[in-house]
Amino acid sequence: MLGVVPQELVFDPFFTVRETLQIQAGYFGIRFSDDWIEEVMHHLDLTAKAETNMRALSGGMKRRVLVAQALVHKPPVIVLDEPTAGVDVELRQGLWQFVRRLNRDGHTIVLTTHYLEEAERHCNRIAMLKAGRVVALDSTRNLLETFSGLQLRLRIDREALPQGLPAQVVSRDGSFFTLRLESARELEAVLTLLREAGVSIVELDVQPPDLEEVFVRLTGRGS
Repeated sequence: MLGVVPQELVFDPFFTVRETLQIQAGYFGIRFSDDWIEEVMHHLDLTAKAETNMRALSGGMKRRVLVAQALVHKPPVIVLDEPTAGVDVELRQGLWQFVRRLNRDGHTIVLTTHYLEEAERHCNRIAMLKAGRVVALDSTRNLLETFSGLQLRLRIDREALPQGLPAQVVSRDGSFFTLRLESARELEAVLTLLREAGVSIVELDVQPPDLEEVFVRLTGRGS
């Protein structure tokens, strides 16, 4: 039922890539799997290395083989433990494209990652851990809407903001201020107060909520 891609590079040094995948399929009683193995190697850009001994592969290539091993028996649930750690950009893009295809075909993907942008982009549901305990488990959209907000970065024509600003000042660098807003409604209130105080905005940038902000709030790792 499970296909697991471990974080550590664990491999048998006595076989080629193709032999490694054939043996892995054999562990699950799968015969005549060559067509599927060829397809997996193609999607993971391993075809050119099919007859290469595992010892001769780079770290990134070894990780590709680990992913391929987890897929050869077409498990309904695939566990990816930091699958893109130490992997080049090209492989990362190809890997996610293949994983999305597997998900569309009905496979459930369980991903553990420290790359929050990957989790936000690819995952439908997210669990966040603090000291080994789950502190949040919800859809990506609900987490973003519940725990995060907007960040407003602006430069004004003076060295101080007016009093009573309905937002939290996160940081300041000269006339640049970064504010945390709970919602877009607060943005309108901030701009109104600045206008009424006669403050001119020289630059303005609004950043949408992201999982990093959610993670910092839930785990208390902010500065």
